[in-house]
Amino acid sequence: MGELAQASHYLSWETVRIIADIFIVAYLIYRGLLIIKGTRAAPMLGGLTIIVFMYFLAKPFGLVTLHWILNNFLSSIILVVIVIFQDEIRRGLTKFGLQPLFRRSDVTIYDKGIEDITLICSRLSEEKLGGLIVFQREVGLEDFVEEAVILDAVLARKLLYGIFVKDSPLHDGAVLIDGNRIRAAGCVLPLSFNPDLDPNLGTRHRAALGISEVSDAIVVAVSEENGAISLARDGKLIRNMDASMLRDSLHRLLSSKKSSDEQGDEA
Repeated sequence: MGELAQASHYLSWETVRIIADIFIVAYLIYRGLLIIKGTRAAPMLGGLTIIVFMYFLAKPFGLVTLHWILNNFLSSIILVVIVIFQDEIRRGLTKFGLQPLFRRSDVTIYDKGIEDITLICSRLSEEKLGGLIVFQREVGLEDFVEEAVILDAVLARKLLYGIFVKDSPLHDGAVLIDGNRIRAAGCVLPLSFNPDLDPNLGTRHRAALGISEVSDAIVVAVSEENGAISLARDGKLIRNMDASMLRDSLHRLLSSKKSSDEQGDEA
């Protein structure tokens, strides 16, 4: 009886372990598919799947040369996946690091500057002056500051407006705001190559989406063509916002009230 109970206990534990293993792998695959959904990696994954399918068919059909080529190609599949999906892997690891368990406690708060930003964006919209404003959050943006003009100045309406007037040499770059300070101007941001984007979107909006895809930054873009205000977050773009919508969104995403609510929920 003792041996039977011990075997039963072992089988129970083995079943739990197998189920947990399957669940974890399934969850990781699901999260990976969500990350690449709507990106240029999606058709690449489809192409890679076709190659794997051809590999398994080549040998039964006697396609020796094709089987040999695909066998050598797939023998380096880990390296191939890393090279092809490097942007998506970077984005996935960044999002994983932003889970509540790994978050910093000193989250930047933007209470004081939100009203100034809203007023400046409204003015840029009325005058159809292009603007691109990046709010740094938990993910550092050091890579995009190296070639920019370092200001490290207190956030002020006149200074921010002066950066985006057409005669300014920094007009076409992005402004990076960290807390209540303008950290840098003239920042060059990575462009989004999402194939599902509206083809009418210009470089400014693609840059807003690009930086939001590789970090947790909140980005406000003002169109130079029609003055429309857009907000980018997590690779998604909210377009045609008015001043009230922009103010509410920034308070919800960046203010201390939102931060304290999150801490309360986590508690």
